Amino acid sequence: MARALKAVLIIGGIAAILIALAHMVLGPASIPGAIPVNATMDSEDRFYAAIFLGFGAAVLWGAQAVEQRSQIIRFLAAVFFLGGCARVISIVVVGPPGYLFQALTAVELVLPPVIWLLLNRVERRAIR
Repeated sequence: MARALKAVLIIGGIAAILIALAHMVLGPASIPGAIPVNATMDSEDRFYAAIFLGFGAAVLWGAQAVEQRSQIIRFLAAVFFLGGCARVISIVVVGPPGYLFQALTAVELVLPPVIWLLLNRVERRAIR
């Protein structure tokens, strides 16, 4: 279980960092289906990308010592889940995004509970 959890975290952390770097370098042009935006929206996208890069780095850090950093991993999973909830709010208020972002919403809502379950199993085995 620990290996599976670590693999999920490493893949997720690397993905977050790569996505963040694309947004920092390309701005909103990195978003499939996006339209040109004004300077304010470009600035916001690149700013949040830097924060997402930090999120990815924190996930990678947590993956290096899953048992010792379980509280931080749980917090990061909860933040990721909250991002999925924010997308749901957008769907309700504005309408559904493109299919890629609908799939990302599903990942953001499903993956955090899976991480929590895997982490629970890892902790139970560590206690034995």
